[in-house]
Amino acid sequence: MDCRIAVRGDLPGLLSLYAQLNPEKEPLETEKALAIWDETERAGISRHFVAADGDRIVSSCTVSVIPNLTRGGQPYAVIENVVTDAEQRRKGIGRLVVGEAIAFAREKNCFKVMLLSGCGRTGAHRFYESLGFSGDSKRGFELRFSVTR
Repeated sequence: MDCRIAVRGDLPGLLSLYAQLNPEKEPLETEKALAIWDETERAGISRHFVAADGDRIVSSCTVSVIPNLTRGGQPYAVIENVVTDAEQRRKGIGRLVVGEAIAFAREKNCFKVMLLSGCGRTGAHRFYESLGFSGDSKRGFELRFSVTR
């Protein structure tokens, strides 16, 4: 299993994996996905970590490092879009990918890493807690918009 930062050529595999993450959503058109990929690359704040089994992307997460004007200027990180192929779960692959994202945040001198998980996803909560995340120290809030990009 190869765990690494994703490259542009991994985009079709990522999109296929993301279809499992949000099956109710229509997948992005390739052209639009490429434009978003390029925008993300230019910004230089986010990285997509993937685990690949040969040419097949089987797990992924995104980590964004956010510049910060508090904490002595130390940035913080946000992990999002954590997904492992349904046939590959419970094999330690997600742990490997999220671990790489956490290591990246440490390398960038982040003072914390945050993520959100659906309230009812108790298995995911146990997984994140096993990685050292606490669901007791803060309370997450979100405001969703129905506007599409």
